Amino acid sequence: MDEFWYGSTALLGGVANVIMQLSHAPVAYGVLESTVDSGKVTLHPLKRLRTTLTYLSVAMMGTQAEIATYREAVNTSHRTVRSGSDSPVKYNAFDPKLQLWVAACLYYGIVDLHERLHGGLDEATLDALYAKSVNLGTSLQMRPEMWPADRAAFQAYWDAELAEKKIDARTKAYFDGLIDLTMTPPPVRILFGWFHRFVVTGLLPEHLRDEMGMTWSPMKEHTLRLLLLVIGKVQSKTPKAARMFPMNYYLWDFRKRVRSGRPLV
Repeated sequence: MDEFWYGSTALLGGVANVIMQLSHAPVAYGVLESTVDSGKVTLHPLKRLRTTLTYLSVAMMGTQAEIATYREAVNTSHRTVRSGSDSPVKYNAFDPKLQLWVAACLYYGIVDLHERLHGGLDEATLDALYAKSVNLGTSLQMRPEMWPADRAAFQAYWDAELAEKKIDARTKAYFDGLIDLTMTPPPVRILFGWFHRFVVTGLLPEHLRDEMGMTWSPMKEHTLRLLLLVIGKVQSKTPKAARMFPMNYYLWDFRKRVRSGRPLV
């Protein structure tokens, strides 16, 4: 199974996928109230990018032993992420139901972005990708049997869960900061913030666009569709190592860190 969809274009859908994940209030407040400053994208965006893409690369391209190694490293950070007496919602980073939702968002994003860039996948490839994607949850604390049995079961789970998601004012403000790249230097924010908001808006499911108060139109959809098809055409003509970057780099970096005993997260 060719794995080119895990490459550089994954960066296009990153923030849209974060919004999907954090549209589940317990996941959102686990992030908003976290006391682990070293993992906050608003304070350390490059480090957060590394840990997130390492998680994805290990889950989808690593061995089961490597997945277990990274799971334990992530667990170290997650042990303190739990709601307090003043939290508006209850959460625990070890809750497997929350991790199922996170894994589902990631799987949805991989397939959706691939279809926008390169067209649909055949049934056999979709089934193989779906089976592989259980690792997105088991790389955390999700039990394998919690992953919906097949793609039809996943679609039923996705539709039911997505329809219930709400975004409150505090979470929306956090999302707006991510979308507008407020954690980056002013030149980056000025040059790319508007484009990033356009792409993020277009990649969100309609229900979450409505929750965010975003506007979209058939003309914007057409523009985004053409843009992504062009990007996909260019990507398909590049060597596989280039298509896979930066996921292949972060898998290499993970393995190097394991050998040298350096921190993984």
